Amino acid sequence: MAGRLEGYRILILETREEAQFSRLLQEQGAHVLQCPMFTIHDAPDPAPVEAWIRLFIDKPFDDLVLMTGEGLRRMMKVARRIGVDQDFIAAIAKAKRYARGPKPVRALREIGLEADVQTETPTSEGVAAMLAQENLKGRRVGLQLYPDKDHGKLIAAITSLGATVEPVLPYIYDGQAADTNIVAAIDEMAQRRVDAIALTSSGQVRRLIDVARAHNCEDQLRAGLKQTPVASVGPVVSDELKANGLHTDIYPANDSFFMKPLISAMATALNKTSPRLQNAAPSR
Repeated sequence: MAGRLEGYRILILETREEAQFSRLLQEQGAHVLQCPMFTIHDAPDPAPVEAWIRLFIDKPFDDLVLMTGEGLRRMMKVARRIGVDQDFIAAIAKAKRYARGPKPVRALREIGLEADVQTETPTSEGVAAMLAQENLKGRRVGLQLYPDKDHGKLIAAITSLGATVEPVLPYIYDGQAADTNIVAAIDEMAQRRVDAIALTSSGQVRRLIDVARAHNCEDQLRAGLKQTPVASVGPVVSDELKANGLHTDIYPANDSFFMKPLISAMATALNKTSPRLQNAAPSR
């Protein structure tokens, strides 16, 4: 597949795995326009995160639910800072580990551990459905949360199974810092200077629309997306696009909802239908 995206300008909106996605695209010759959707910061008050980690070490939870890979990495950063990283890893190893999709799986492998169970659908609803198949009565469940999501229903679902839930939120998003870049990306699409936009989370769809509305350029966004091939990594993203009156043009084959199959699908689709914009003036 090497070189199959040579000359194409691909807009990506990743944050946590932007560097990896960009590298994979560049390996195929693409010119990547990077537009992070958020700036990620550690939790402004580290005390609750530190207390959660120490509680986990002193009395390891029976189960650990990881919603994001970023969350585990941020907690490991705190554990190293307070000098308990090896004890924390040992405590995690004692718990049954649940992962919301492949990203927490990769983060666990970075500390030498594997997930015991991975969701089929990487959503809060998917996590709730996964846990509903388990016997959690009387168990203590550590739940790593992520920002900009109301996790009340998930916590209630776990509690209804008879478990005690110990939640932690190890990082926050700063969206304002990225608004200028997002508006510039919308203009790039409207000016036909993007060959395709690659979307890898439903939150990216919502964020695009929210920023466009806040900056009075929603019509420009919708016009740009109408004329720009939209690549979706999987059904969650495609459903979010559809719910907002938008479309999916490119989709991974064989239900392989990962970066490499998405890139392969983009290369196939673009080489069939789209002229390269390699002579367009680059903009970042």
